Amino acid sequence: MTRKQAMSNAIKELCMWILSLVILIPVAMLLLNSVKNVTESAAMSLKLPTSFHFENFATVFKDGNILRSFWNSLLISTLTSLITIVTSSMAAFVMTRNRTRINRYLYYLFLIGLIVPMNYITTMKVLQILHIINTFTGIILLYSATFIPFTVFLFYGFVSGIPKELDESAVMDGSGGGGLFFRIIFPLMKPVTVTALIINFLNCWNDFVIPLYFLNSSAKWGMIMTMYNYFSQYISSWNLVSAAMLINLVPILAVYVLGQKYIISGMTAGAVKG
Repeated sequence: MTRKQAMSNAIKELCMWILSLVILIPVAMLLLNSVKNVTESAAMSLKLPTSFHFENFATVFKDGNILRSFWNSLLISTLTSLITIVTSSMAAFVMTRNRTRINRYLYYLFLIGLIVPMNYITTMKVLQILHIINTFTGIILLYSATFIPFTVFLFYGFVSGIPKELDESAVMDGSGGGGLFFRIIFPLMKPVTVTALIINFLNCWNDFVIPLYFLNSSAKWGMIMTMYNYFSQYISSWNLVSAAMLINLVPILAVYVLGQKYIISGMTAGAVKG
C-alpha cells in the first residue's frame, strides 16, 4: 500500500467516525439521561450524573405498562414476520419456477404494492366488516399484507439463482411439492430469509401509524404507542422518558446485531437477480 492510499484510507476512516457521531451522541445522551435525576436530565447534556439513579428503570416498568407492551410488540412482530416469510417465499418460488403470463402479472402486482400507499378508510371498513378491527388478528394480517410485496421481491430474486436441477433431482427421488420446497429449496434461502425476517420485524416493532388507526385499546398497544403515551404523561421527567426509550431500543439492537451478517448478502442477492 502506497503512502497516498494509506492517507486516503485514513481520511475515509476519520470521516466515517465523524458521521457515526450523529448516531453515537444521541445514544450516549439517552444512556446518561436515563440514570440522572429530573433536574439534571432536563439539561439534556453529556455530563456524567452526580449520582446514578438506576431506580428510573424500575419506575418505568412499574408505571408504564412496559412489560405488557413488550409482549404485545413481540407477539405482533413475530407472527407477522413468520406469516410474511412463509407466504412470500412460497409465492416467489411458484412465480419463479412457473413463468407463465399470469404469474408474471402477479409479480408486477406485488411490485405495485411497493409504491401504492394504503387507503386507510377502505382498509378500516374491510376490517370492520370482518370483525377483526382492534384485534391482534386484524393488526397481524394487516402488517403481513403490507410487508408481503417487499418480501416477495427479495425472495423472487434469490430463488431465480437456485438451479432448477435441484427440483428435478428431488422429484426423481419421490419428493412432492411441499417436501421439495420445505426440505430442499427453503433451507437454501437462509440469507434472504434472515434478512427479510429482520427487516419485517424491525419495521413492525417501530411502526406508529397503523396501531394509531387500527388499535384503539391501550391493552393491545405495542412499545411505540406506549412510548408515545408515556412521553405525553412524563414530558417534564426526561430521565424516565430516556429510560423508557432505552428499554425499547434494547430488543431492536439485539435483533439487528444477531442477524446483521445476513442483511447485506440477502439484500444483494434479492436485488440483482430475476
